[in-house]
Amino acid sequence: MSDEDILRPAQELIQVFQRAKKSLRMYPANNPVYSKTIEDAFRRTDAFLLEYGDLELKFRQSEILLGEQVVYQSQDKEDNFAFFFFKDGVRELVFRRGLSSGELGEFLRAISFDFERDGEEEDIVTLLWERDFEHIKYVIDENFLLEDNVYEDQAIAHAKGEGADEPELKRIYGEILKDEGGPLQPEVAPVTKADLLELLKELERDSTSKLPKLTGMLFDFFRDAGPSECAEPVDLMIEVFEYCIKKDDLRSAVGLLSKASGPVAGAPDAALVKKELGRLFEFASSQKIVGMLGERLDTGEMFEAVFEEYVRHLDKSAVPSFISILGELKTIEARKRIINALVFLGGKDIQALVKGLSDPRWYVVRNIIYILRQIKDRSVIEYLVKTARHQDVRVRMEVLRAFGEFEGPGVLPALREALDDPEASIRMMAVRALGKLMSEPAKGIIVSRINGKGFIDLDFNEKKEYFEVLANWGGQETEEFLLRMLRTGSFFRKNKVAELRACAAYGLGLLGSRSALEHLEKLKKAKNRLLSDYSYRAIKRIEYGQQPGH
Repeated sequence: MSDEDILRPAQELIQVFQRAKKSLRMYPANNPVYSKTIEDAFRRTDAFLLEYGDLELKFRQSEILLGEQVVYQSQDKEDNFAFFFFKDGVRELVFRRGLSSGELGEFLRAISFDFERDGEEEDIVTLLWERDFEHIKYVIDENFLLEDNVYEDQAIAHAKGEGADEPELKRIYGEILKDEGGPLQPEVAPVTKADLLELLKELERDSTSKLPKLTGMLFDFFRDAGPSECAEPVDLMIEVFEYCIKKDDLRSAVGLLSKASGPVAGAPDAALVKKELGRLFEFASSQKIVGMLGERLDTGEMFEAVFEEYVRHLDKSAVPSFISILGELKTIEARKRIINALVFLGGKDIQALVKGLSDPRWYVVRNIIYILRQIKDRSVIEYLVKTARHQDVRVRMEVLRAFGEFEGPGVLPALREALDDPEASIRMMAVRALGKLMSEPAKGIIVSRINGKGFIDLDFNEKKEYFEVLANWGGQETEEFLLRMLRTGSFFRKNKVAELRACAAYGLGLLGSRSALEHLEKLKKAKNRLLSDYSYRAIKRIEYGQQPGH
């Protein structure tokens, strides 16, 4: 394959690198755009390497070459991708097959680093060298790198001209080893609190790249600390954790919790270790931290997987903090994440969770009920029964949904009472909840209501709800009851009676009762349009399995 065949794909890939370099400077690492930029760049690079093989680029001051062909050219000194590498001595760059997403991500992060903004004196060569890539190779102009090393050159020349010769150096070194009993071992000074505080200050001035190193030092210090000293490193861990949250770096904060969750090898007192590290988890569960994360969740820029991992490290003490911010969040997506967190944590402390039922904000109470439904702990029924008379319709509706999912002491009386609620939507939801329970006592309540005084005066759709729910029970007894209702006749209030018979026809259709066909055939010609229509629909459903209304 000639260079001309891959000229355009190579040009396009260089443009991908340029755009990635700009995007990664603009967005923080926890922004979805940041991750998507790296993913897209890797997808394009991987496709190129699979189709064309290794990509070998050569750099000049204003050009990038692929073989002998120019694939990039710019005279602009401010935004010149070729000059960016050339000025630091990079002369060749090779991307080889087998390149991983992680490697390319590190490469893009390196070339997007803003030395001027962050006050760094390093260069791109140093950053590439620190990564120690396996599938990215580069060639450096050594003469370029040595231009400013005048002192080093002079020192080397001096050593060559005036220093001891090699045999003499070996003799002296040998005598030293003999006297000392072996190779010299450097004395390592222990890490002090002052060292860690200084590193924390440096962290404030620097990027987050030192966080893993700082975390490791904190745990080294923790292991070495005596009983009276182990509180200090935990204090620092708390400071680092808060720093991470303020910098929108939840991933590093979770890494700290993860390390604190594991065993601290070498710690002298396990009970003391657990107690002190517990302060870190208490802080991570505090309203201060949860509130800060809530604000971040509202922006929609926090990765769900990282937040879920954070929640998994918390214990029941976090429940009040999450309930507190539930009513302050502005977006539905943020509330969903907090609700999911409370479903996970609430099971560890039901009592803390049910306290949210007394919150003055109706939407908080409704969400707490939803969470209790997901946990499915029957011990919460007594608290839900007390909430069944809440002043807000939406709360009462959520309680009835919960009642339809698990039966317990007080549920049936509460549902029977809800059948008399002033709101029709609540009454109909209570009927459905009874139907979901599928118990004989629940069926008894439905039948009793249909036979009761005043039922005939209900709105047609509300009456129809009773018959639809009753049909779900099925069975001979239910079929006979519906047939009796279908044959009901009266010279008084004919329209209301017709509505009742239409509801019975509807129920028989749902039941698939073939024994009702003879009666339904007669009623499909009834003068009352509603009764005629529902009888006809029931016949169609029984004979052909069609849904009512089709």
